Amino acid sequence: MKGKSQPECAGCAIPVEKKACMNPQGAGPKGCPTLGRKADVQKAKGEYRKEDVAEFARKASIQEAECYAGREKRPYTMHPVKPRMLEICEFAGKMGYRKLGLAFCGGLPREAAVVNEILKNHGFETISVVCKAGAVPKEEIGVRDEEKIFIGRHESMCNPILQASLLNDAATQFNIVLGLCVGHDSLFFKYAKAPTTVLAVKDRVCGHNPLACIYTIGNYSSWVTKA
Repeated sequence: MKGKSQPECAGCAIPVEKKACMNPQGAGPKGCPTLGRKADVQKAKGEYRKEDVAEFARKASIQEAECYAGREKRPYTMHPVKPRMLEICEFAGKMGYRKLGLAFCGGLPREAAVVNEILKNHGFETISVVCKAGAVPKEEIGVRDEEKIFIGRHESMCNPILQASLLNDAATQFNIVLGLCVGHDSLFFKYAKAPTTVLAVKDRVCGHNPLACIYTIGNYSSWVTKA
């Protein structure tokens, strides 16, 4: 964009307590959106004034705070107490959602079964769709045999558009993504009509915890930084 400095928040070296985004009297580096993009800030605030968006954002903020214990104590020390699975159940309850969609990876069937049971035990109706639904061969999207995982065999493509379509058809109120691949998750987000949250992302090496290799960069995971 001409005349606009682009955000570079990931490179901000200002201490947290002195950041403009955290402190009204704080400072920011070149490209700081809090200080340099006032019109965009106001535009976003306008969206939050929409009744449905405002309620969703309000409940999300309340859920965020409730994940910490002892907030009334002084001095206050942050003490997180709720795993994401519980957060999802509580937030869906706060929003009054009853019908939840679960779009999951075929490589995580046991995890999906456990998540589905947890949701049902919390009183939700669930509609779950595996990524390989439809059994569409990868050749139909132009994948050559040598580009498949299992060369020389039928290999069903991941079908996030079908997953989204089936959940849309079921009129789910809130969707949960569990372990979809990079790119496939993007297509699901694009085609799903209901708001969607992520319980876990796909990371075959790190046990679906992609930050593991980020935490070990500089000692055990230097290979990640090399193209």
